[in-house]
Amino acid sequence: MTTLKNRPNAALIVIDVQNGVVGGTCDREMVISNIHKLVEKARGQMAPIIWVQHDDEELKKGSNEWEIVPELSPGDAEPLVYKQYGDAFEETHLESVLSDLGVGRLIVVGAHSDFCIRSTMHGAFARGYDVTLVCDAHTTEDLTQWGAPSPRLVITHTNFYWAQQSAPERTAETLDTESVEF
Repeated sequence: MTTLKNRPNAALIVIDVQNGVVGGTCDREMVISNIHKLVEKARGQMAPIIWVQHDDEELKKGSNEWEIVPELSPGDAEPLVYKQYGDAFEETHLESVLSDLGVGRLIVVGAHSDFCIRSTMHGAFARGYDVTLVCDAHTTEDLTQWGAPSPRLVITHTNFYWAQQSAPERTAETLDTESVEF
């Protein structure tokens, strides 16, 4: 039901599942396993998969920390988007990739729930995309020493937030890994 015209396709967008991002995150193994299942399901259903990698002072492009975790491997024909901001649309070619693929619905997984996941979902929703957050395939790290809630509370709140969103002619939802269809 996206507001974007002629965009009937759904795509899996894998955000920042990089060594230096998910190393100490909540339920890392389960989340990466669920992302792997979704990647295989998307490939089996011929749905586009877009891989997003963040780079900055701590995640230098080309470094081991910047690399996607070894449990996951982008396919040769699967687009890579490099970003420097939380929202994967900001100063990247993500919009043109999605437009070229006829994508109007994003199925979002990755890290960090409270930063890049939330920012990219807001960016997509505000741009007219339908968004689905896979509730058991995103994670964050423990930032309680800076006053943040525990990782589990952040993940729970992020799931709650996206299950409650609405806007004219767009949908937002949360689904678990097993319920996702492309």
